[in-house]
Amino acid sequence: MSESITGLTRGGGEWQPAFVIELNQANCIGCGRCFKVCPRDVFELTERDMSEDDYDDDYDDDFDDDTSMVMALKDQMDCIGCQACSKVCPKKCHTHSPMPPTAA
Repeated sequence: MSESITGLTRGGGEWQPAFVIELNQANCIGCGRCFKVCPRDVFELTERDMSEDDYDDDYDDDFDDDTSMVMALKDQMDCIGCQACSKVCPKKCHTHSPMPPTAA
């Protein structure tokens, strides 16, 4: 069993980054919050495939159910594992996972 990447905080505490591995477009409302908070070029706004049968927003909120735009992973490999996107997403669309260090 390999260990995951571990970093250090400014105060010297250990921190384990978790990298975005998936974005659930069926739940995404295209608000762009993850795009705005991401310090890297990981996300992009794209047109939603309106033929998706699994898109069903039954939430009672202030978001428009008829949005034609949705966020997508543009450059997943540029993710630094900060998880800021998950913290601002109102629909919990992001899935993250720690990664083992790669051999040089």
